Amino acid sequence: CIRDSAYAVLAMSLNLLWGYTGLLCLCQGLFFALGGYAFGMYLMQNVGVDAAYGTALPDFMDFLGYKELPSIWVPFGNPILAVLGIMLFPGLVAFVFGFLAFRSRIKGVYFSILTQALTYAVTLMFFQNEFNILGVKFAFGGNNGFTDFKEIFGADINSAAATRWIFIASAVLMLSVYLLISFLLKTKFGLVQQAIRDSENRVRFSGYSTTTYKLFIFVLSAMIAGLAGACFLPQAGGINPGEMTPAKSLDVVVWVALGGRGTKFGPILGAIVVSILKSYATRAFPDSWLIILGLIFVLVVLFMPNGLVGLPAQFRALKKRFSGSPSATPSNA
Repeated sequence: CIRDSAYAVLAMSLNLLWGYTGLLCLCQGLFFALGGYAFGMYLMQNVGVDAAYGTALPDFMDFLGYKELPSIWVPFGNPILAVLGIMLFPGLVAFVFGFLAFRSRIKGVYFSILTQALTYAVTLMFFQNEFNILGVKFAFGGNNGFTDFKEIFGADINSAAATRWIFIASAVLMLSVYLLISFLLKTKFGLVQQAIRDSENRVRFSGYSTTTYKLFIFVLSAMIAGLAGACFLPQAGGINPGEMTPAKSLDVVVWVALGGRGTKFGPILGAIVVSILKSYATRAFPDSWLIILGLIFVLVVLFMPNGLVGLPAQFRALKKRFSGSPSATPSNA
């Protein structure tokens, strides 16, 4: 249930960008993982002293010969700064990328391709044991990532109380994001956002800065995805670069499409249904899950344009079409 809540929030973040703004983003899984890594940097500083090395550093840092935490890790030792980092870490990446992309008026399939390329590039960096960006050293555990957490905000992470509070936090986050999206859609901002989806050129000619609107939504959706990743991490027990691969972002696209793109409840339903189906299919048909997922997406595109949420309306339309009385024909006098 906790994972489903986190996945539902992730799906809603993509729907905010794709369903209501018309921007198909293929890096939502990246933002999800960055939020998880940001929270993991806090959890990894509470693993205790290692008996073999005699330090409180994460195991992979001991293995690499670190004597102290890299400077980028130090702020995440504070729980408040760590929570802020969960949003700022993916938000900053989204801001830099979005500013460059939207300023160049990149949209449509080209935007989707670039976001997928961004995901692939960052994934390759995180697979390395350490890397440098602008002179700042980053170390995130390479292939193994973060694992073996001990405490969360001073409590045993495996205790029943901690699990209960993680569930409550995930549920509160899901409800908060749902209410936030509902509120945005009723405001002038939300109306302009949906107008950009329907006809961006008309909105621009009306005097609105579509670049600013799209950048704000892109950053907001990244921050929401980061929060989802942070809620997912304690329950999963670890995170590695596999969580940010392009395939993960494509999964989120399927969730939103299946549930109903451009609807408030559809992404939640899609994420839960696919999660349940995956749990069953990976046990019953372990070699066929990807084929099943692909078939689901094809069927949705061809026969369910409004997803599961739109099925009742589709059935009503079909019933009306086939049960209606034939039109009267004029008689020959």
